[in-house]
Amino acid sequence: MILAAQAAQAAQAAQAAQANGFLSPSGVEIAFLLVGLVTLGAALVTVTTRQLVHAALWLVVALGGLAVEYLLLTAEFIAWVQVLIYVGSVVVLLLFGLMLTKAPIGRSPDADSGNRPVALAVALAAAAALVWVVVDAFRTTWIDLDGAVQGSTEVTGATLFKHWVLPFEALSVLLLAALVGAIVLSRKKEQER
Repeated sequence: MILAAQAAQAAQAAQAAQANGFLSPSGVEIAFLLVGLVTLGAALVTVTTRQLVHAALWLVVALGGLAVEYLLLTAEFIAWVQVLIYVGSVVVLLLFGLMLTKAPIGRSPDADSGNRPVALAVALAAAAALVWVVVDAFRTTWIDLDGAVQGSTEVTGATLFKHWVLPFEALSVLLLAALVGAIVLSRKKEQER
């Protein structure tokens, strides 16, 4: 009985593969690709624009695109954490820092140096190293389909509170130090006048 059910499932899977084709993309895959391209474009504009406020706003688009990608991967909890923490907090903190330090709103000659080729080379080398490390680390990793759903609140919470508590707390202290530093820098300029 079990073997007949398994054979029927295998036949259905083979029919589905033939009907759709092995590389025939679904609507979710097409949406994932399009959102990924928009996110990549926003990230490129973020690092190449010469206006700091525009860079912060394009960062919102890039981080929002990542949240949509998480939703398409059915990791709803991670998507909302992305929206709340990164889009809602980090970018607001960045904008407050720009406003408190009285950074120039328009084009800034200080924001552009002659080191663009060196920065591009370093960025490409860092990206290649990160891709190599991730591919090497997860080459033999398999997903347990019988266990809890990866990306669910239960699995994410357990991983977060077992292994990643210290990095998150260090990040919160770093963000607090950045905010305090921005306030201190803005106060010194006011006192000098």
